[in-house]
Amino acid sequence: MSSEDDLLILLMGVARLARTEAERRAREHGMTRAQWSCLKHIHHHPGLTQKELADLLEVEPITAARLVDRLEALGLIARRGDAHDRRVWRLHLRPAAVAQLAEIDRQRGQITALITEGLTGADREAVLRGLRAMKTNLARGPDATAPGGQKTLEENA
Repeated sequence: MSSEDDLLILLMGVARLARTEAERRAREHGMTRAQWSCLKHIHHHPGLTQKELADLLEVEPITAARLVDRLEALGLIARRGDAHDRRVWRLHLRPAAVAQLAEIDRQRGQITALITEGLTGADREAVLRGLRAMKTNLARGPDATAPGGQKTLEENA
């Protein structure tokens, strides 16, 4: 079996190339992919803590704190104290982040178009269904289904 026919190798390769493309585009706009991810997570979860952000980004809390420091210095986010625990900082977007979020969304659309170029609508839907099923399977963990008891793609849809 070639690496082009190995699902796991192919998935990891596509993910790596997508991350590389996103990083290139973020750099063209004076930011990093990690900073873009921070902004998107804070946009979707206003008031999350730095620890929660670190968990979402799958990085150590100190790494998230440094990202937050840079975004705060750029005037894109603000730390606000927690009403119940003065040791906790809640993260919020500042008005200057609106333009960055619009650019992130524009770039995400372009990356998606690049990745799916040549796919029919049906192909794209099949890929999405398959990836959702794979994500569900992985989230369940290895012991969730008895051997041979895997659901088919159609059953997961």
